Amino acid sequence: MRIRFAGVRAGGVLACALALSAPWLPAHAAEPPTDGVSFQHKDWALQCDNTRTCRASGYQSEAGDSEPVSILLTRKAGPNTPVQMDLQVYSEKIGLAALELRVGKLSLRDLEGHDNARVPAGQVPRLLQELLKNDQATVTSGKDQWTLSLAGASAVLLKMDEAQGRVGTPGALARRGTQAESSVLPAVPVPVVTAVRPLPERKGDAALARPLLSAIDAKEVSERCNGDAPKPADVQVYRLTDRKVLLSIPCAMGAYNFGALNWLANDRPPYQPQQLDAEGEFDAADGSIRASMKGRGIGDCWSLQVWHFDGKGFVLTEESSDSMCRGFAGGAWQLPAYVTKVVLPPTPVSKKP
Repeated sequence: MRIRFAGVRAGGVLACALALSAPWLPAHAAEPPTDGVSFQHKDWALQCDNTRTCRASGYQSEAGDSEPVSILLTRKAGPNTPVQMDLQVYSEKIGLAALELRVGKLSLRDLEGHDNARVPAGQVPRLLQELLKNDQATVTSGKDQWTLSLAGASAVLLKMDEAQGRVGTPGALARRGTQAESSVLPAVPVPVVTAVRPLPERKGDAALARPLLSAIDAKEVSERCNGDAPKPADVQVYRLTDRKVLLSIPCAMGAYNFGALNWLANDRPPYQPQQLDAEGEFDAADGSIRASMKGRGIGDCWSLQVWHFDGKGFVLTEESSDSMCRGFAGGAWQLPAYVTKVVLPPTPVSKKP
């Protein structure tokens, strides 16, 4: 059973063991990059997306014996923005009693909810102070107990302040000062991607599988796909435009991941297939390719990438991953590294005869 709690309103495919090693930014840096900032230290990790929204997550110690527990702090960019906290525990029991979070001198009781319950906003500032002063926090439910490690929290929250330009301001989490709150970096607008819906399949499109296969490097495909040679019967050809098609070949990647390799090609000689970075399943309804990969076999961490067809090629529109593999079945959080707003034309309405 998983219970999610929340509180202070706070990319290739990623694996769970990503080295989140973006360099530290000096406190005086004016404009951190807006293509996402990642950082990891001990039992805590940070992921900021391209809009400067940042999410910090902490877990139980990997060396300890606690069952999975995690806390998530989310904060949008800009002056005077609040922090949101989400607390999550994992248990095989059904119907856990209300949770109690204890850290330092603070005890927050009767935290309960189903998918998302929030710590009262008024408790957030004090809770943040205690998280930075202590080595661990405990979560209890009746006789059940989880231990949340705070090792790495200070470094990660300082990194969050740096990424958002908050160091030295009253609203900083880890290093406050008297600089004007107006000096905090603003949010970056969400990029807009105008996508194009694929065309319906045409007679003869399926027959393109064989000549398109002959035009690609089958040996390379076999090496990428656990030695499985591509077969015409397994290949899919999708109509994109009047002259362009997508060649998609199912592919077993590693011990426990499955996806597809994709090529953009002409629908007549010369076919000139161009392999895409987008490796995943194609959705003809909205012209997207989606890749979802497990970081390890037990499925406690995942990564996701999505691309959309814009009429000329496939552009990245979404990227996210878990920060760490720490025992949550299905993963604990999906932390966006890249976000966009995808605009699609209306779905054509078929006319009745």
